[in-house]
Amino acid sequence: MITSLHGKILQRRPPWLWLDVAGVGYEIEMPLSTFYRLPAEGSSLQVFTHFVVREDAQLLYGFLTLDERELFRLLIKVNGIGGKVALACLAGLEVGQLREALLLGDKRRLTAIPGIGAKTAERMIIELQDKIAAGGTPLQPGTLASDPKQEAIAALQSLGYKAIEAQRVVDGLSGELPIEDLIRQSLQILARR
Repeated sequence: MITSLHGKILQRRPPWLWLDVAGVGYEIEMPLSTFYRLPAEGSSLQVFTHFVVREDAQLLYGFLTLDERELFRLLIKVNGIGGKVALACLAGLEVGQLREALLLGDKRRLTAIPGIGAKTAERMIIELQDKIAAGGTPLQPGTLASDPKQEAIAALQSLGYKAIEAQRVVDGLSGELPIEDLIRQSLQILARR
């Protein structure tokens, strides 16, 4: 498996990058959001990669960070999501935003990504929510309060619920639950109303 490449940028043609590594040119497909952060042609670059061998093609996907690559690998494990759609997901939302949308079950945010319909968004949430939660906090440090109940209230507000409504639901739950469970149970209660 090719885990990363370090070389000189030969050409940049969205979404393709041609990288010269010791005289061998590699064609690497990247998310457009990543692609537009690349340095100029002729610059040196390290790319983390995911190599796919199919009957009809050998594909090399590239990412500037390990987080992008790991999220890509999770996405392609979802039934119905291939490399192209996974790249579209990474181009549509930043890694932290995508992890947050999956953790919170934010279908509205996911369906805003081109190529992701309601059923695919639901499947992504069902299949990845626990994996994202188990992988640690997807939010940037300091983005929410340190109190789990306050974090849950803030998460519900970001989904469009009123502060008072979110407060009532969260206050009715045990404060000893992990943040993921607080949010999940709150969303279940709110969905029944």
